[in-house]
Amino acid sequence: MGIRENIQEVREKVAEAANRAGRDPGAVKLVAVTKTVPVDKVMEAYNCGLRDFGESRAQELLQKCGHLPPDANWHFIGTLQTNKVKKIIGRAGLIHSLDRIALAEEIDRAARETGQVARVLLQVNIGSEETKHGLPPGQLVSFAARVAGLPGLPVCGLMAIAPRCGEPGEMKPFFREMKALFDQVKESVPGLFMRHLSMGMTGDYQVAVEEGATILRVGTAIFGAR
Repeated sequence: MGIRENIQEVREKVAEAANRAGRDPGAVKLVAVTKTVPVDKVMEAYNCGLRDFGESRAQELLQKCGHLPPDANWHFIGTLQTNKVKKIIGRAGLIHSLDRIALAEEIDRAARETGQVARVLLQVNIGSEETKHGLPPGQLVSFAARVAGLPGLPVCGLMAIAPRCGEPGEMKPFFREMKALFDQVKESVPGLFMRHLSMGMTGDYQVAVEEGATILRVGTAIFGAR
């Protein structure tokens, strides 16, 4: 199948999962992950109606965002180095991977210097994996409270990458815990703008929708294997 058919299939499966959970499929945003995908293929996805695209490297985001129409929304979904922050402020509408105070302070400073705000998600290491970035779940509330007062950096939700499991259903407890953490932070930390729960990728996005995801980061199911 081509990109158009792939997008349609993903949307249909998202709708099915949302209906099973009694959710509105329109409340789930599909972000097409474009890492290593040529610009012409990204533009094809745009022409099929997608408007949200995710990159994990600053240089690749900068290179691609200049080739798409201005109504394309770019998400930075990878580990962000502090020396790359100024390059993506104003270009990435949402940064999914805030997980340390030094990065928070740099994003806040760079945004305020340019008269902007940088919307962020707090990344959680939900599986406590040594090979992955993110805040330990037990430190999430205190970290959220610490960055809540930074004026250039509105915290808009949480992001996680679930551990690799044999079957998508095995990821359900991790996604369920993320939803519980989202609700806990929203209720206990004032000054945040908790709207988004970014979780679910090609192998597990249906389960993520069933457990409350509002943003899906899907690459292979749209563009094929890299």
